[in-house]
Amino acid sequence: MSFSIAEMAKAARKASFSVANLNQQQKNDALEAMAQKLIERTELILAENEKDLIAGKDNGLTDAMIDRLRLTPARIEDLAGALREVAQLPDPVGRISNVNIRPNGIRVGKMRIPLGVIAMIYESRPNVTAEAAALCLKSGNVALLRGGKEALFSNLVIAKCLHEALEEQNIDPNAICVVPDPDRAVMNELMTLSDDVDLIIPRGGEGLIRFVTENSRIPVIQHFKGVCHLYVDSTADTNMALELLLNGKTQRTGVCNALETLLVDKAIAEQFLPLAAKALAEKNVKIHACEQSIGYFEGAEAATEADWDAEYLALEIAVRVVDDFDAAISHLEVYSSGHTEVICTQNYAKANEFTRRVNSAVVMVNASSRFSDGGQLGLGAEIGISTSKLHAYGPMGLESLTTEKFVVQGDGQIRD
Repeated sequence: MSFSIAEMAKAARKASFSVANLNQQQKNDALEAMAQKLIERTELILAENEKDLIAGKDNGLTDAMIDRLRLTPARIEDLAGALREVAQLPDPVGRISNVNIRPNGIRVGKMRIPLGVIAMIYESRPNVTAEAAALCLKSGNVALLRGGKEALFSNLVIAKCLHEALEEQNIDPNAICVVPDPDRAVMNELMTLSDDVDLIIPRGGEGLIRFVTENSRIPVIQHFKGVCHLYVDSTADTNMALELLLNGKTQRTGVCNALETLLVDKAIAEQFLPLAAKALAEKNVKIHACEQSIGYFEGAEAATEADWDAEYLALEIAVRVVDDFDAAISHLEVYSSGHTEVICTQNYAKANEFTRRVNSAVVMVNASSRFSDGGQLGLGAEIGISTSKLHAYGPMGLESLTTEKFVVQGDGQIRD
């Protein structure tokens, strides 16, 4: 029988009504059952994952891609642990806030409700299948998941395990829908199903995200790239600035919260740049330097206009000396991708002004850009990050997978 994405979306929409009405205990029990099923089916999952690994090597996937694709007993344990962590998170659904009593006595509040059917289009990592499903279920949503062809066997076997758990808990297995056909035409059709799908979250490279954004008839959470900046202010503690630079750039390079540009106030450049040059050289970081900073770095390349909005995702960074605080802000206004910006400063007024004037999703004072992550920011887990200023901005946890409706209570009031 041929696969129909339209029929899957309709089944997801139907399931969304019952999933939205699950209580907290039902959802938590389901998540615990899902976690346990992954552990019980470890051998089956690893066998299917091996098929993806063999195909990936045959198709020339890089070692980094193979590593993202690979599942091990320890990684499956971690995945089960992540589902159990989601179960422990506060449930936002049904929470009422901002209650006001109007002059006529009616009480007006706002209640958190699920979005409905959330489609996710992603690449490579089979762990995303279970994690996204868990976050959607906990927030009362249905997950419609389209992974990449390189992880097809892994995604389908994980879906099988999750469905078994849902059925044991008497929950419609269509609460988690995994697309079994990786054909691009299926993805293209999915993006037209606005009657049954409420939101699309693309997670992967910039090319994938732009394609979905430009072709979808459904609202899209966008995050094209993370060009994260560190601005070293004239009053910065140089040792602190150096730690923030090294952690932000070299702790993990291929992630969206890694630093890509270093801005240095000219008043501190002569003091700070030699330290930065030595430390970055020890980590084998390639430097793209402006005219004022290039002399501090051995073997640096002259920065071009393209370097100021480049996302290297590698041991590579752009360096620019700016005249003052306002010049740093001006640079961010032109080149920020809206992800994360950091200031290192000992000046309280400048710290406050930086957080007020810089409108990226995450703005930090004297803290590493690597903290720009849902788990690190107290969300417990995240389904992605939004830089599109829709209903959610920044790392998206459970609350970002809900919206609000007005709830009005009265005693028979009528309008004059």
